[in-house]
Amino acid sequence: MKKIILPFLVSILGGFVALYIHNLNFNHVKEIDEFQNNKLANISYTQNVNTIDTSSIDFVAAANKTIHSVVHVKNTSVSKNPSSLWNYFNDNQGNNTRIGMGSGVIISKDGYIITNTHVIENASSIEVTTNNNKTYQADLIGSDEVSDIAVLKIVGKESFPYIRFADSDQTKIGEWVLAVGNPFNLTSTVTAGIISAKSRDLNDYDSKNQSFIQTDAAVNSGNSGGALVNTNGDLIGINTAITSVTGGFVGYSFAVPSNVARKVFEDIIEFGNVQKGLLGVTGFGLNSITADELNISLTEGFYVNDIEPDMGAAKAGIEKGDVILSLDKLKIAKFSDLSGYLSTKRPGDIVLVGLIRNAIKLNLEVKLEKNKNIEFIGMQLKNMSSEELDKFNIENGVKVLNHRNNSLYRMGIKPGYVLTEINGKNINSTNDLSEFNSDTKINQMTFISPEGEKERLIFE
Repeated sequence: MKKIILPFLVSILGGFVALYIHNLNFNHVKEIDEFQNNKLANISYTQNVNTIDTSSIDFVAAANKTIHSVVHVKNTSVSKNPSSLWNYFNDNQGNNTRIGMGSGVIISKDGYIITNTHVIENASSIEVTTNNNKTYQADLIGSDEVSDIAVLKIVGKESFPYIRFADSDQTKIGEWVLAVGNPFNLTSTVTAGIISAKSRDLNDYDSKNQSFIQTDAAVNSGNSGGALVNTNGDLIGINTAITSVTGGFVGYSFAVPSNVARKVFEDIIEFGNVQKGLLGVTGFGLNSITADELNISLTEGFYVNDIEPDMGAAKAGIEKGDVILSLDKLKIAKFSDLSGYLSTKRPGDIVLVGLIRNAIKLNLEVKLEKNKNIEFIGMQLKNMSSEELDKFNIENGVKVLNHRNNSLYRMGIKPGYVLTEINGKNINSTNDLSEFNSDTKINQMTFISPEGEKERLIFE
């Protein structure tokens, strides 16, 4: 019995000694406080995250600010077409009425509205209905086919609710946005999404200077001309297009940036047409393929392939082979970045061009100048100097700067080609093109490629 009690007492004594030593070396109050502080810190962090997320997605406030400023646009047009087989064979033209639907955005309290040109195209009358079901006859103030922006005006007894412009250059990929419009004739519809991409060009061979904001907010037929707004309810774009094989929304849509829409609006109001400021360069956006062909390391930027004499770029010292990397410190990664930014500028504006030449970075101030060229069947053409004609070893012709004629592009006609002949008539200058109006049937065109090869196109 004693043999059992003695080890037991020693064990108890050892336990007390160990507990005493532990209490001397550890502060239990501090340990508990640190645990509590860490616990509170975790709770505080979670609450902060939730607060930020909630406040940044306030769709209700943005919708309330904008829904009354987006209108329904009804376009009535009259076309003369045979309405029956009898009329067709007897050449009797009947008047057919067509009605198109779209949206518009009120951008001033006195009733100015921005919409798409394709929404009001060929309209004989335009009717606007506001969110409170009031209907107005709208006047077409002006339109620009290139940007697909049109300006309407309605008159009311009271001031109209309107949406303020935001700086679309400051928008970020991943930013929440709302699309407000009238899809499928359903008025006052709001959908949400994020900005999926910026400076999106849907057509590499189109000279319309496309530079869209891409979003995954649902946009369908009837949304055209409606508003794309940020979570503050400010206008960052005019919803314009979708890409779809079904005709309906398939996940992404496109909007004209608000900076472009605002500039077009102001030009139409002040000048009656759109004022386009040009650098005076031609070229293309770089990628890995073109970089390999040019034997350069850059895969982003705008490569200057040619300089227009007596234009701002030439006067500022920009040279062929330069790569433009920025305009007014805004990054230029591709052609649509450059064309989109220039679409917000006018002749006489000065832009700071950041470029690289032989591995040396330069910043040059360029004064933008008015477009001296003309557009003919979708091609932008310029007169050629005697030096340019000698370079091609030809006596006449006008140079193709760019174009949006899909048929000619598919036939291989690209910027840099020279148009020398139409229907057997020599083209010496852009003035010669005036006799080929919309009623003239063009049967044949002759071009010279940059390599000096003659290409004759025959249209049947």
